[in-house]
Formats: sequence, C-alpha cells, structure tokens
Amino acid sequence: MLHLDYRDNRPIHQQVRDGLRRLMVSGVLQPGDQLPSVRKLATELAINPNTIQRAMAQLEAEGFVYTVAGRGSFVAEDGDQSRRRMAELTEGLHDTILELRQLGMTEQQWLDLWREEEGK
Repeated sequence: MLHLDYRDNRPIHQQVRDGLRRLMVSGVLQPGDQLPSVRKLATELAINPNTIQRAMAQLEAEGFVYTVAGRGSFVAEDGDQSRRRMAELTEGLHDTILELRQLGMTEQQWLDLWREEEGK
C-alpha cells in the first residue's frame, strides 16, 4: 500500500501523507473508504504511531479525510481535492519547467518525458 524511502529527504510523516494522498487522488482509495487504523499502519510500516497520527491530521486539515469518533478515518468525498492538489503541484512545477528550459530542454523532450511516464 505505502512505501517509505529512508533515503528520501522528506520526513516520514510527509511520505505517509503524500502516499495516502496519492492513493486517494489516483482513485485506489475511494470516497467513503475506511483507512487502516493508526496502530495498524504504524505496525505495517514499522514506525511510531505518532508519525501516522501527524500525517492523518494533515490530511484531515487538507480535506482529504474525515474522522468519525470511535469508527476511524475515512476518505472524504472528492469535492475539489484533485483540483487543489493539481494546483499545488502546478505551482511548484513552474520553477522546474523554467529551470529545465534554461538548461536547454526542448518542448519535444518534455513531451517525450510526459509520454514515457504515461506508459508506465
């Protein structure tokens, strides 16, 4: 379900948050689906439950999940989650594209890269 990379510069809670968010945005986790408990995820990933709790709190603040007392956490209705996430990623992408252009990447190379990722 989730994969942690201990060589990644991002803190573990961000990797967990991003991994769960990716599963939601891609449709692997559907609106209304119950997420594994904090304890279960912590055990599966061999990390501290507080780390999972922090990731869940961030997802809830972003509107990706909601919690029902005594029942657990659930994937929120789609609403505009995908649009919001796309806007966040696009914002960061502008600087990357600018730098790639400055380094000489052509539009065709960009499109080739896009198509290569599409085929994976």
